Amino acid sequence: MCGIAGILGKNPNNSKLLQKMLEAQKHRGPDAMNVWEKDSVFLGHNRLSIIDLSTAANQPMESQCGNYCIVFNGEIYNYLELKDILKSDYYFTTTSDTEVLLAAYSKWKTKMVDKLNGMFSFAIWDKNDNKLFAARDRFGVKPFYFTFYEEQFFFTSEIKTLFQASIPKNKNLKVWANYYKYGTYGLPNETFYKAISQLKAGHYIEIRVNQPMNSDAVKQVKWYHFEQNIFEKPSLHKDDLMKTYSELLKDSVSLRFRADVPLGMNVSGGLDSSTLIRFVAQNLPSDETIESFTFYSNDPNYDELPWVYELIKTTPYPLNKVLLDYNDLPNLIEKVGYFQDEPYGGFPTIAYSLLFNEAQKKGIKVLLDGQGMDEAWAGYDYYQRENDAVIQGLNNSSPCQPNAITEDFLRHAEKENYETPFDNRLQNLQYRDLFYTKIPRALRFNDRISMMSSTELREPFLDYRLVELAFAQPKKLKFNEGQSKWLLRALVKESLGKQIALAPKRAVQTPQREWISNELKDYFTEKIILFSNLDFVNKKEVLRLWDTYCRGDQANSFYIWQWINTLMIK
Repeated sequence: MCGIAGILGKNPNNSKLLQKMLEAQKHRGPDAMNVWEKDSVFLGHNRLSIIDLSTAANQPMESQCGNYCIVFNGEIYNYLELKDILKSDYYFTTTSDTEVLLAAYSKWKTKMVDKLNGMFSFAIWDKNDNKLFAARDRFGVKPFYFTFYEEQFFFTSEIKTLFQASIPKNKNLKVWANYYKYGTYGLPNETFYKAISQLKAGHYIEIRVNQPMNSDAVKQVKWYHFEQNIFEKPSLHKDDLMKTYSELLKDSVSLRFRADVPLGMNVSGGLDSSTLIRFVAQNLPSDETIESFTFYSNDPNYDELPWVYELIKTTPYPLNKVLLDYNDLPNLIEKVGYFQDEPYGGFPTIAYSLLFNEAQKKGIKVLLDGQGMDEAWAGYDYYQRENDAVIQGLNNSSPCQPNAITEDFLRHAEKENYETPFDNRLQNLQYRDLFYTKIPRALRFNDRISMMSSTELREPFLDYRLVELAFAQPKKLKFNEGQSKWLLRALVKESLGKQIALAPKRAVQTPQREWISNELKDYFTEKIILFSNLDFVNKKEVLRLWDTYCRGDQANSFYIWQWINTLMIK
């Protein structure tokens, strides 16, 4: 994992400007920072060394022929297999996956992306065609932000980096209004800032320097055709499905063990962590170990430590427990807000950030986790309900309080219409969560909190082969007598026991609702008063809702967190 940035344009100050931009995202790659420039093309890179730690693998990296130059963020897990295919056509001088990308582009051009198994966002300058080719991985694990400003094209790994180029911070009023009214975080191409866009997951763009530098000049091209892949996938018999999925999961974990630095894993007491640990054990030699990390809050109503202990005792792996202390939260709320750039999840996101900080202290650069299992296997409760689940998969009791916002501001809201490419409700809900709501939101949160601590996060369950296989199965194979993720439970039952395998799904939670109105009441009161004075806020209604909340009406705290989030995003 690293940071990338670039400028296409003729401003004589671009070289210095790019250096300034890279400094703003240095946390993404503290091991090296370099710039490459040619005429009106400027590419920059912050390196976090994971594979091939030598300086020869630094970026920006030029191809042996000199026709291509790349900046790349992420990992190509199948780079060794690709290298074996490409070695007869390309003379490799490093053992990095970056050079494999250069070789792949020189041979297959834009078709290269179909052959990649990994998490990535990259940009390649093609001197022969006088164009920039940029692509993002299938599910958008790695970020890619871009904008056109003063007849130049800018791209970066983080929004704050673009602000170093004086990009206007004007708010995207539609996205903000939808956030307050519906609890959404924008469409896959949007951000909370009017001038800044995202390259959508599974898409690429091509930009030529001799074309007009404005938003009309770029078209996002879809290269990952998930829907078609699902239509072509067969429905398997239970036994065949279990065998195939188990083999693929073992391979997915094995691929994500490829690194020249120490690895660790984040665990909770849930089924996803249990499955991850089982397959980690299959990939580790018996004489090797791996550090595991979990958080707790000293509140038995929320802590998963009893479940984690039950899980870890079946392994030889050391457990690192990190305390989420409410005394630390005022500082952490603002710190995490700075690194997120946009509204983010509440205390659970903050608690999760502590694991990466602890891993960094122990010299661990790569962590694995269990993201993506529920969306692929329809693991959330609402997937089994017949009534429509509202946005973000919450029930029909909205977590938002739009009355706290003025009608004038809420007029900017536009309820998002998500694609429904399948002929059944279940797969369309899964599709929404995978490409529009839950996964994009979680991946953005997780990328920023891992990069806060210069640590790479890898997600074996988001291997596209696993997601497609699970997603394509009919409802009867996703639920067994009403039980979700039955296949995963069967996989871990023998090695980890019934108590873990058959445990009900539990969301990773913290005492957010209670702490807000008790231990952190003074802090939140101060912030809410500030929020109530903003010109698009109904002050009386905000103060009334806060008073009601403190008196015990605490069905949810999401809307309170929205208000605080607003103040954190400068």
